[in-house]
Amino acid sequence: MVNLDYVRMYARQAHAGQVRKYTGEPYVEHCYAVGQLYQSWCKEMNQSALYAAVLHDTVEDTQVTLNEIRHQFGDQVAENVWYLTKPEEYVGDRAQRKALDRARLAIAPRVVRFVKIIDIMHNAKSIREHDPDKWSSWRVEMIKLLDAMNAEKVWKSEAGHWAQRKYSEFIAELIEGL
Repeated sequence: MVNLDYVRMYARQAHAGQVRKYTGEPYVEHCYAVGQLYQSWCKEMNQSALYAAVLHDTVEDTQVTLNEIRHQFGDQVAENVWYLTKPEEYVGDRAQRKALDRARLAIAPRVVRFVKIIDIMHNAKSIREHDPDKWSSWRVEMIKLLDAMNAEKVWKSEAGHWAQRKYSEFIAELIEGL
């Protein structure tokens, strides 16, 4: 039976040995954090979105395939993870990959875009603190992505009233000094 504990265990095994670039903590902690923030901030729980939040980097950063995700967790979780997975490195240059990422996420289900916004928010903390050079270009890319996803509207519809100010605070941080 699939439940959140099983999803977390699957992610932990898939990301075994991986560490966060700036903090050195186990990489899976980021995956767990995105899932926990989704649970805390969503207005209405969507189980496949929660599972995708925990698994969002699994296909992108491990040997696990989308077919394995589909087999383990079903079509909806696999589809959500697909939307959250970056294009392969061999697909064009960085600008082309970012454009493909924006196009794919622009048409993603609203709840998947909500998960992606949370992922961006969680990544922003460590990038801003530990890599000021990357922060400058990364935040411009993220502003474009958030715009393509119609993120403000998504946040207003998916986040509970208790989490509404989180988005405006994050955007203020993102655009500070631009």
